[in-house]
Amino acid sequence: MAKAVFRASLAAVGLVWVLAAQTVLAADAKRYVVEGSRAAELDSCVEPTERMRRMHMDFIKHQRISTVHEGIRSTKYSLTGCVDCHISYDAQAQPQPIDRPDQFCGACHAYVAVDLNCFDCHASVPNHAGLDAEAQAAHRAAGVKLPDQSGRNGESH
Repeated sequence: MAKAVFRASLAAVGLVWVLAAQTVLAADAKRYVVEGSRAAELDSCVEPTERMRRMHMDFIKHQRISTVHEGIRSTKYSLTGCVDCHISYDAQAQPQPIDRPDQFCGACHAYVAVDLNCFDCHASVPNHAGLDAEAQAAHRAAGVKLPDQSGRNGESH
């Protein structure tokens, strides 16, 4: 009888622990999608969210091989696409470097204690002139004023 009570107690504690862990994971998922970014309004990235969390580095490496070694420039897994979608802006509509500790890439990499060296060479803020029409529309819908071709803040002409 005592063993049955002990096992039931262990099962109950285990269940509580699993539910608490799921709650924390759900909160973490929201924490790393920066409000005001295009990504904050989407249900998933170019792949389902869990797959992107686990495999984004594989996708980026594959994209690098396709681009650098084979000359294939697709955009599905491009680092530029990641920055364009996950970037956030300050009150003056200036893009915040995505590798900062409070921004998308920087926060997640700091949380998992993984070195983030992509932006040693690659731009950590988007070049607005290069944003596609969909990305520009998403930024405008979020209330972000994009610089025009002259570099001044305002709507592009």
